[in-house]
Amino acid sequence: MIMDFQVVVLAGGTSKKLVPLVSEEVPKAMLPVANRPVLSYVLELLERSNLKDLIVVVEGEDAALRVGGWISGAYVDRLHVEVAAVPEDVGTAGALRAIAHHLTANDILVVSGDLVCDVFPGAVAAAHRRYDAAVTTMLCSLPVSGPLESGSSSGKDKTKKPGCCNIIGLDPTKQFLLYIATGPEIERDIRVQKSILRAVGQMEIRADLMDAHLYAFKRAVLQEVLERKDTFQSLQQDVLPYLVRSQLRSEVLLNGAPPSEENGDDKVVPRDNRVMLSQLVAKTITPSFHELHVMAPDGSGAVRRTHKCCVYIASQDKYCARLNSIQAFSDINRDVIGDASRLLGYSFSAQNNIIHPSAELGSKTTVGQNCMLGEGSQLGDKCSVKRSVIGRHCRIGSNVKVVNSVVMNHVTIGDGCSIQGSVICSNAQLQERTVLKDCQVGAGFVVTSGSEYKGEFLAKKER
Repeated sequence: MIMDFQVVVLAGGTSKKLVPLVSEEVPKAMLPVANRPVLSYVLELLERSNLKDLIVVVEGEDAALRVGGWISGAYVDRLHVEVAAVPEDVGTAGALRAIAHHLTANDILVVSGDLVCDVFPGAVAAAHRRYDAAVTTMLCSLPVSGPLESGSSSGKDKTKKPGCCNIIGLDPTKQFLLYIATGPEIERDIRVQKSILRAVGQMEIRADLMDAHLYAFKRAVLQEVLERKDTFQSLQQDVLPYLVRSQLRSEVLLNGAPPSEENGDDKVVPRDNRVMLSQLVAKTITPSFHELHVMAPDGSGAVRRTHKCCVYIASQDKYCARLNSIQAFSDINRDVIGDASRLLGYSFSAQNNIIHPSAELGSKTTVGQNCMLGEGSQLGDKCSVKRSVIGRHCRIGSNVKVVNSVVMNHVTIGDGCSIQGSVICSNAQLQERTVLKDCQVGAGFVVTSGSEYKGEFLAKKER
């Protein structure tokens, strides 16, 4: 059944939120997670689901060339991938609008290229077909984010901030999406129309779930929305809320509510991440939301012009995170060499780490558990590496400490350096006795000897 879906992977471009980690040479899709491009996790998840005919959409011609070159080498004879370049900063809806002429199947599976998860898309496709939905979105538990006991990786963020979440309304069966607020909207009071509550009968508000940016769409519905709403830029913030709102308006008409009654609202504040709204609708008697979808007002079951917005909620034992911030980059790297190591598919050593056979370790150098050391990298004497990823062909001197950090490829680190909670991009050079805590060092940047930085972005100035 899932073979009938056309698959689109939205791989982004050079996201400003990820500067200085991204650059013209390293677009977002190529950012390393445990020494593999983040896009590889989605591609291999799709491959294991027997989805091997893909459109990968990249923002910017140069980024598309780099991503396409990597895919053609890494997945030759494994996947059939068409890489489509779209203008930069068009947003996820704009990217789909730009390639709409390529979409021909009845159902479209849209996956974010920054998604790292072990939930098979077939489960979402099955739910989509089972309920004949216009859109089905995958929801998962909010990832654990923030600093560890020995330092954060949050750059200039001095305190741990709550993770960005969605406010989501579900029907009692947890199959239908009735309400969603995203982005700036979640800072405001949540207001739910009385007419919505009247149509639903009962709704559960959740603030502990994340929209994973994995959607199944009916192509005809998606294309109609993209054509009619040509200002929509975001699937999550524009297209999905619109489909949810218009779904409920249709159901209100089914329920016979006159338009004049549709303007009232009740203020709802989530408490303990969920609150049942049955008290608000205790005085209304309506069929269940599911029944409203198939019943005409006279109960005849006649076909009505409505559409369903469904959800697939991943089980809590599944891993699901998006690399959409610098903090998320650090968190996901930490997770994939730690509790979520099953996503890697590599064998860990008896010391619960991965050290490439070609890597060289000096005398009295220790690489702790939940660490990764890439091909051809060299560490001098008396170094200590804890809960960190070190890339390929790095040159690290003696008496160097690396804790809770990500060091990309071809990095040079001088003697006596201390790196904690930081990200060091490819070809950077840290001269001797450099001390970094909670910093990001851009590609090719040179940190002079004896420097000490905390919570800084260190990168070459743009020309």
